Amino acid sequence: ANDFCDRLANVGFSSNLISYLTLQLHLPLVEASNTITNFNGTANLTPLIGGLIADSWAGRFWTITFGSVMYQLGMILLTLSAVVPSLSPPPCAKNATDCQRASSSQIAVLYLSLLCTSIGTGGTRPCIMAFGADQLELDAHGRPREAKPKWSFFNIYFFGIELAKLTAAIAVVYVQENVGWGWGLGIPTITMLAAVIAFVSGYSLYVKMPPSGSPLVRLAQVTAAAYKKRKAVVPDPSLLYQDKELDTGISTTGRLLHTDQLKFLDKAAIVTGGDMLPSGEPKLWRLSTVHRVEELKSIMRMLPIWAATILLVTSGSHNSSFAIQQARTMNRDITPRFKIPPASMLIFTNITMLLTLTFYDRVLVRVLRRYTGYPTGITHLQRTGVGMTFAMLANAVAAAVERRRKSVAAASGLLDAPKATVPMSVFWQVPQYAIHGVADAFMDVGRMEFLYDQAPESLRSTAAALYWLTNSMGSYLGTLLVTIVHDKTRRSGQWLQDNLNRGKLDSYYWLVVALQVLNLVYYFVCVRYYTFKPLETVGDDKEVELDHVNGNGDDYAKKKGASRIQVA
Repeated sequence: ANDFCDRLANVGFSSNLISYLTLQLHLPLVEASNTITNFNGTANLTPLIGGLIADSWAGRFWTITFGSVMYQLGMILLTLSAVVPSLSPPPCAKNATDCQRASSSQIAVLYLSLLCTSIGTGGTRPCIMAFGADQLELDAHGRPREAKPKWSFFNIYFFGIELAKLTAAIAVVYVQENVGWGWGLGIPTITMLAAVIAFVSGYSLYVKMPPSGSPLVRLAQVTAAAYKKRKAVVPDPSLLYQDKELDTGISTTGRLLHTDQLKFLDKAAIVTGGDMLPSGEPKLWRLSTVHRVEELKSIMRMLPIWAATILLVTSGSHNSSFAIQQARTMNRDITPRFKIPPASMLIFTNITMLLTLTFYDRVLVRVLRRYTGYPTGITHLQRTGVGMTFAMLANAVAAAVERRRKSVAAASGLLDAPKATVPMSVFWQVPQYAIHGVADAFMDVGRMEFLYDQAPESLRSTAAALYWLTNSMGSYLGTLLVTIVHDKTRRSGQWLQDNLNRGKLDSYYWLVVALQVLNLVYYFVCVRYYTFKPLETVGDDKEVELDHVNGNGDDYAKKKGASRIQVA
């Protein structure tokens, strides 16, 4: 309920933010587009900090609560900027082309509100998915449930998110375009208040996992220990240091088993003289357990694939900027008295994603399972690859539609009339939005399932933050790409300009497609050489503990409790 209301509020203002910046604050198109991508980049960067805070000391519940309150504050400031006359420039005269731009103080209020919402997303986005999954996978004592749900939590989660987006794109955007920005931003603000109340009211019902200490400190300890022993020779893996009691708090679902990749990190688990305190506990900046070494290995193995998904966000970032401005120039009449708002074209992405998620979960998984043997039909990485392919197709269609729109504008003599309506139906854009919806249904769920499944247990909030960090890096890359294209095409005929009829937006789309082809090849190479994490899944295990260290620094270990180990 919290995330549904949160996303309803978020999409309620962000989906049509390009219109608010260009029509209400009178910013140029490129500047407005870069403001949006920078905001999206910041809003998706702060979850990395929020995830670390949640995993380290605050816990997921209180991190979500703080983030929700900050988001509420940002929405209030944004609503005030639309309602209070002194916080926005005077309305633009009808048919005027030179409108008074927002002053620096008015822009400052906008940036402050966006900063507060960005800080808020830092608390909510990295924790809500992991927190929700905890309620289903863990019992009241924080131990794994024996009976697992037969459906994918992440499919249900993203279904709810898309339902919220669809509601916002239809209802809230209509109010913004036809009633006014005061109510158009006030409704999401009230919705966010309901989100905070809904979440806090369930405090006594939640499974709340205690924070397990800073994951960054543990990763730094492994790195430091490996560096200090960089000249040591790695022994047989069975002789590497393990301490089940030490790892209890960070391995409730099972300890990670040794892998042969990144062997230089195994040196952190070599027991040498001076590694132990008089109490028998290890000096963690000199000695790490195999489980802690494998935590770092897991993160490092995930990073190349994580990096490959950054361009996915860049390839779709124009849907909330350039594509909406394209729709504004096209024939949007539904009836003689009703025009579909440009930002409401996003509903076709939301509807298609909802239908695809339902079809995938209820039909496609069952069919694919017969051939692949996987419970989910296909692996997380295969699902992401399918989404990347559809995203590339969506941008190719967008380029073809834009080329058609410009040719109609030229044939109608409207090349120098950027505010005139081109006699071409806005529903030509439906295929590109719909294909993006199919792509998101595969990509978003696949990416999140991969990060949650392959991340170490104690780093799952941080792993969820990596999902949002992907969106951050993709948004910043979108800003960089737009800036470079805008600058480099200035002399030869600017691709991106306020007058889309004279621009070459279709060429920009083809450039994105070319980058996606290269990225897809890189992704396939990363998947080919990826190793999934091995996990201990039974109670008894092989445990290696330090038995004695003599004065010369020589050591030996003894094995005890050896039994059969299953690897997931």
